[in-house]
Amino acid sequence: MKPQEIICPGLPACWINGWLAAVGATVLDQRIRLHWTNDGNPKAILSSPKTDVVDALIESWPSSELLADLPIAEQWKDTDLCKRHVPVDVFVQRASKARMHPYSWALSSTMTDLCVDKNGEVEHAPFDAPGPGTIKWLHHRLVKLQQSKYINPLETQLHESLMGYAVRVNNNGLGFDCSRLGSSSDVTPVFIDPIVETLAFFGLKMFPVRGDGVDQRLDQHVKTGKRQRGWRSSTSRQGNLRFLWPAWSEPLDYAAIDALMDIWNPFPRLKSTWKKLGIHAGWQSVKYNPTASADTTRAFGSEQL
Repeated sequence: MKPQEIICPGLPACWINGWLAAVGATVLDQRIRLHWTNDGNPKAILSSPKTDVVDALIESWPSSELLADLPIAEQWKDTDLCKRHVPVDVFVQRASKARMHPYSWALSSTMTDLCVDKNGEVEHAPFDAPGPGTIKWLHHRLVKLQQSKYINPLETQLHESLMGYAVRVNNNGLGFDCSRLGSSSDVTPVFIDPIVETLAFFGLKMFPVRGDGVDQRLDQHVKTGKRQRGWRSSTSRQGNLRFLWPAWSEPLDYAAIDALMDIWNPFPRLKSTWKKLGIHAGWQSVKYNPTASADTTRAFGSEQL
């Protein structure tokens, strides 16, 4: 059977959420493979040797029941409540209960007890920044994306999002997309594509967060050092952690992308190795600069390597 293939202008590799969403498609349905166009603005190419890509995504799309059962939910099984500030004992409960859960990665890709602050709380990943107002933890943001007024009907929304002309909705999303931010004069300041945001969440499976084993309760003079896969200190900007990601030319499934992220070195001195891996472009994240001291906005843009 000839592979079913779709070029997705709505998922350009230079857009951090678009890239994560494309990877998330391979997580959500493991029949899907991903590579990128080799032009000035690489776009995701999703393919499947056995089925239509959109049909596969519809078939695998997470239900509200599945999302409610994620180990990062506020209330989950018989464990204590899990909000933005997570004590170590709560994390330990969740980690123990989630060990055989198919979505245990939702916990390990958002927080870690290998870094503990002076209040005895676990550290969060860079892709789990605090949200505005009362929406301060990732699970609330994810569940809110699935409201029927945002995703209905699913087939139409999926197609429009992949093609790049979906109508954005007023929502903060997962909270790290720079393009969601409007100007200070906008009546409604944030707009997102809920399909892309949902897929981006599943892309986080590729990026667990770890730490250096520091417990600030024991020594408050020693700073904790969390690290999430894909985040590195740029050689040109020492001490500034940035997320780095590539575009590649061969169709890869989730496991192959996972392997590629292990062996790819993004730094310029090793760029000669990119061609051997089929990589033709790469980017690094750029932090949003707050407009005032009271500005708590978190977001990431990108610049090409």
